[in-house]
Amino acid sequence: MALFSPVERLLAMRYMRARRAEGFISVIAWFSLAGITLGVATLIIVMSVMNGFRAELVGRILGLNGHVGVYAAGGQGIADFDPLSVSLAEIPGVIAVTPQVEGQVMATRGTVNLGAVVRGVRWSDLAARRPLWEALNEQAIAGFRDEGGLLIGKTMAFKMGVVVGDTITLTSARGEATAFGTLPSRRTYRIAGVFDVGMHEYDSSFIFMPLAVAGKLFGMKDRASGLEIYTADPQNIATIRVLVADRIGDSLRAFDWLQRNRTFINALRVERNVMFLILTLIILVAAFNIISSMIMLVRSKNADIAVLRTMGASGASIMRIFLMTGASIGVIGTLAGTVLGLLFCWKIGSIQGLVESISGAELFAAEIYFLSSLPAVVDPAEVGIVIAMALVLSFLASLYPAWRAGRIEPAEVLRNE
Repeated sequence: MALFSPVERLLAMRYMRARRAEGFISVIAWFSLAGITLGVATLIIVMSVMNGFRAELVGRILGLNGHVGVYAAGGQGIADFDPLSVSLAEIPGVIAVTPQVEGQVMATRGTVNLGAVVRGVRWSDLAARRPLWEALNEQAIAGFRDEGGLLIGKTMAFKMGVVVGDTITLTSARGEATAFGTLPSRRTYRIAGVFDVGMHEYDSSFIFMPLAVAGKLFGMKDRASGLEIYTADPQNIATIRVLVADRIGDSLRAFDWLQRNRTFINALRVERNVMFLILTLIILVAAFNIISSMIMLVRSKNADIAVLRTMGASGASIMRIFLMTGASIGVIGTLAGTVLGLLFCWKIGSIQGLVESISGAELFAAEIYFLSSLPAVVDPAEVGIVIAMALVLSFLASLYPAWRAGRIEPAEVLRNE
């Protein structure tokens, strides 16, 4: 048995097309439709963009940093790290263990001075840092491997005015220990390659050099600042961190990427939830517009309702007619908003380029947003939640006006005519 009879569907569709005398009601209904459409589309777009930002940022963070880091207390470094690396590499799920020397320096070229973070790694371990490895050409890798050259970010190279083959001077406060104390270390290096990983933080302030060269710069000798462990499944890292902690003993500490980036991850989660709540209010406001437009529609159709009731239509039938009228606004608006939102996410790169070409301004500066492009990742589950929420709110908004229409008595209407 059909939920709505053909006559009920016919009347519901007819009431959606208001006559000239009921133009104001039609305007409110159109505003309700537009509100639901824009609300659904905006929710899908914003949630997809935030998913894209999180996936892109987390992907690059995981690609350039180990999923689990092992460090010595007090910053003394890890001595005899090769046997420990072999032992940790035997843990199930671990795909690479890379020692590194890390420290802060002042990079100088002529009159330009920039603060930078230096990471010393073996050339064979560059491949574990996938975004960096993919940003390098064979010449840069050969210069790093054979000549002990530096790899610097594209933004840093631009600020310092250097290209491949030029030299820069690095000054570190952590030099070799002498009888007079630890003296600053100052050395000049040749640039072997320039990388662009798409994250401003790395492109503007990170320098990679061979492990042995970094050890001499920071006075680490045969020690490493820490071990970076890369795993097959970084999203389920807690189990591997526990296994790593069991093997390294009490003198070392292990921290996974969630612990090291807890503030950042929590900030993304809170921002995402708040944006979802705020944008849901757009759909809620549109639902209230449905209530007001349907109440006015019911009042304008009192005579029609009285005639229908006199001809034998039941209160339930009248209620279904107006319920279908109000719900149709929500269904059409939700479908239109879903299509609009998905199309926007699909063509978001082209839309960004078009707006930038028209306005002449960079919408997403890498210095501010970390990423130079606007990513969007559509989650089907989230789209389903948005659609269901919009439909439920539209249905609930139509219930009260439809219930009032079903309770109208013909005698009372005719008495007031």
